[in-house]
Amino acid sequence: MGLNSYEFSNNTDEGYLVKCCKNNNPAAQKLLYKKYEGAMMILCLRYVVDYEDAKEVLMDGFYSFFKNIGRFSYLGEGSVKAWLTKILVNQCLSFLRKRKPIFSTGKDLDSYENKWAEENVLDNMNIKEIMKLVQSLPDGYRTVFNLYVFEGMNHREIGEMLEISENTSKSQLHKAREILKKKILQTI
Repeated sequence: MGLNSYEFSNNTDEGYLVKCCKNNNPAAQKLLYKKYEGAMMILCLRYVVDYEDAKEVLMDGFYSFFKNIGRFSYLGEGSVKAWLTKILVNQCLSFLRKRKPIFSTGKDLDSYENKWAEENVLDNMNIKEIMKLVQSLPDGYRTVFNLYVFEGMNHREIGEMLEISENTSKSQLHKAREILKKKILQTI
């Protein structure tokens, strides 16, 4: 599989690219990287607010992806993205754990009001504004919020992944939603 980048195109079968990547073909690796770089960077930025840190996590995640691709079983379109997502979520969580404890008691948040606007203010916000609000959450709240809302995990799964109780996961999600509500209400 000594193919070069001229022998691949953006339409090259993903399964074939994976096969080439398993044989350490740099051109295939580059094409898979380019295909998923944007979506995976957005994923990283949901967890890791600083752009340079998120870029580092992205690179570490892709390194891990290519290093372990021999263990990957291609199951059709979408399986590469699913595996990359899992790797990068774990990479983000690992990065956050190394920096500092990501969960707080939230005693300072007890005073937030539990109001919500009658109109659907999210309809009037663009994705960048929403992402900025999510990024402004404290690490623990943002992490649980992302895992629950974007990754579709339940509180038991989140608890196991983060080594916290289900109730802590529920509490972190509740507090994240309260903060987001307050910030959204401030924008209207």
